[in-house]
Amino acid sequence: MSALLLLSGGLLGDAAGAGVDAPGLSIHDAAMGVIGVAMVLAVVRLLRGPSLADRVVALDLLAFFSVGLVALIAVVSERAELVIVAVVVALLTFMGTAAFALYLERKGNENAG
Repeated sequence: MSALLLLSGGLLGDAAGAGVDAPGLSIHDAAMGVIGVAMVLAVVRLLRGPSLADRVVALDLLAFFSVGLVALIAVVSERAELVIVAVVVALLTFMGTAAFALYLERKGNENAG
């Protein structure tokens, strides 16, 4: 891990983690950027489809990235109550995905029978 930080050439800021403010991106900024790009790509998949299942998976992915973003913001801002928000969103997303899977299973059984 330290070799990766040394190879980054200071792009990620303080490699030693000693609390010294160095110019450049922090690891939190880089992670937020990656999550942001991933969310944009998930929105593209949500809009393009082509099937309903693809759109639901993209929506699930957006919720997953939202949970990660809220958790990252909780770490950066040191606000523990945001972790509760992330857990609630994750649970609601899981229940929605399970409900959609049940819907697809019943729809498949109706078409077969």
